[in-house]
Amino acid sequence: MKNDKKNPGKELYNQLRRLSCDQLWDIEVPRFDAASSQERIERVAVVRAVGVVFSETGTLEEKGKARSWLLRLLNDPCEKIRRYAMTALPKIGSGPEGEKALLSLFQTTTCEREKKFLGETLDKIGGVATLEIIKEGTPGFNAQTEQKVKASVARSLSPSTVRMDRVLSEFAGLRIHLRGRAGLESFVREEVEESATIRKKFRILEVRSGLVIMTPVSPFSLADIYTLRCFGTVGLVTGAVPDSDGENCVEALASVITSPLSRRILETFTEGAIRYRLNFIAKGHQRGAVRHLANRAYALCPEILNDARNAPWAVEIYPSGRGSSVELRPRLTPDPRYYFRRQDVPAASHPPLAACMARLAGRMDNAVVWDPFCGSGSELIERALLGGVTGVHGTDLSGEAVEITRENFAAAKVARVQAKFACCDFRDYPRIAGLGRDSVNLIITNPPLGKRVPIPNLRGLIEDLLAMAANVLRPGGKLVFANPLPVQSRQTALRLQSSRVVDFGGFDCRVEMYQKMR
Repeated sequence: MKNDKKNPGKELYNQLRRLSCDQLWDIEVPRFDAASSQERIERVAVVRAVGVVFSETGTLEEKGKARSWLLRLLNDPCEKIRRYAMTALPKIGSGPEGEKALLSLFQTTTCEREKKFLGETLDKIGGVATLEIIKEGTPGFNAQTEQKVKASVARSLSPSTVRMDRVLSEFAGLRIHLRGRAGLESFVREEVEESATIRKKFRILEVRSGLVIMTPVSPFSLADIYTLRCFGTVGLVTGAVPDSDGENCVEALASVITSPLSRRILETFTEGAIRYRLNFIAKGHQRGAVRHLANRAYALCPEILNDARNAPWAVEIYPSGRGSSVELRPRLTPDPRYYFRRQDVPAASHPPLAACMARLAGRMDNAVVWDPFCGSGSELIERALLGGVTGVHGTDLSGEAVEITRENFAAAKVARVQAKFACCDFRDYPRIAGLGRDSVNLIITNPPLGKRVPIPNLRGLIEDLLAMAANVLRPGGKLVFANPLPVQSRQTALRLQSSRVVDFGGFDCRVEMYQKMR
């Protein structure tokens, strides 16, 4: 049966939440301060509203006034009011004064519930002073608070970074997962097999949908792996555990996270404190499981800290057969491979997809390349970086996209490539100097697919693209493009050489290559 009883406190908060800082400060706060003890309890939602509203819209001066008021409430005789105040403080920033007041209350209160809320607040705002109290062995702090405070202090005093240049020399048992969208794994495998540098350092073990597994055969750096451009993310697999009941599974996973191999990888490739964000992949939100596992891993190795904020590493738990595997993923933002992406467009190509399409065209010499739907320029840049290109053309109906492509291409600093960009419909190419019949070696493009922006006649657009390619390509030239429809060229001059189904982020599309035969 539905509970129709209203919650007066929640209703009051919803009303107060819509007020401005001035209205709360000039009317509601004085009213709360002047109220009787019982009335203050009934209107304690004012404290919560102040924390939220002032954090969202308050000026520095207004936040300062609100902070001072909340700090005074930490001395209120009512435990509920103190609890609301300590919960509101982190929202507007407590500062050293707030941390000191919370620690003082933590050491003097005899209420276990209050200690619990104080600990949760210090999880968020605790700093060096809190860490010193923890080190002194003050009872009441749990492992979670200790770990979070250590991570916060490390974050502020010793920012962590992933070191791409350091070399891992001891790697027995390590497997490396190169993950990407389903359908691109063959490109990743080909890139690994064709790279002389990579072949000297890694050996492919297995290829699955969206996954290439390799293992090191000699000392390597992360920079070695990131010479590859066709994969999405890299995970260093440090172990797997079979399915088991709750506590046994947590213990096994924590042991892998803190294993000698995991520690060696993290210590080698990290500058500063080792901090990681823990994720269970394909299982949705697992806050309780994350907290439990992170606390157990911390108990086994206090030098490795779980930290959801700007951690340089992700520890990801993937389902694997009848168990789970543990992968260490460097969190590189921005990805160093895409240093040239100064700006982007909403429908820009997935970067590894652009790299894969560029590779599909094969080796080229003295080539002229055109992208009729240049977007942010990824396909043109990836093709130019592979070499053999002397000139590129980028066109798009969006003037903004053309300017973004121009900026990104300049940032790529590709030597000895003449670049021309124009805002126009690709069908109007005869108006563009350098584009005409038999003028281009490669057309590479990811055209509008009709998913984000409806295309009135998508089939007609694809057919026009194919007809244009038959005219503009030189004999032997190629068209590489993403084809969202089961449409093949009616142009006798074009011959389909390759068609691969690829996951385009929730829907399948074909990446195709045509060659002009005459």
